[in-house]
Amino acid sequence: MRYPRAFSHIGITVSDLDKAVKFYEEVMGWYIIMKPSEVVEEKVTAIGQMCIDVFGEGWGTFRIAHLSTADGIGIELFEFPNNNNQPQAEFKPFQTGVFHFSVKDPDVEGLAAKIVECGGKQRMPIREYYPEDKPYRMVYMEDPFGNIIEIYSHSYELHYGAGAYQHELHN
Repeated sequence: MRYPRAFSHIGITVSDLDKAVKFYEEVMGWYIIMKPSEVVEEKVTAIGQMCIDVFGEGWGTFRIAHLSTADGIGIELFEFPNNNNQPQAEFKPFQTGVFHFSVKDPDVEGLAAKIVECGGKQRMPIREYYPEDKPYRMVYMEDPFGNIIEIYSHSYELHYGAGAYQHELHN
């Protein structure tokens, strides 16, 4: 039987874990499930062995924190000591891979302003999909660590279920 799987979590690498936890807690309002902690490369514990399976050998240690959104989606934030501080999420949408994640907030303007105030960037003007029919708005942002965040005013289904590509563009 086929059915849509629920989204569980996303892992995001950042250059400064403490600043990232503070940003995502204060700006996005996400809950801290596990404060920043260190993971050590070793084969004794399940987490140590699992990380060797994922990252291979030779990584030594890294720091991790776990947060959660209001709807229970997990956010894993990673800080690796060999991080070159260059954003992986450099805006290259034409290359294969994840280039953004999206959050929903009815106050798109307010969240966008708060992201900018806390060191992020606004990558485009806020756009309306259906200005004559429904007040659906969106914008692409960038967090202070180079990760691309899209903000929707309404649910994904509402934005695209009404035929967003058939309507004229309005600012």
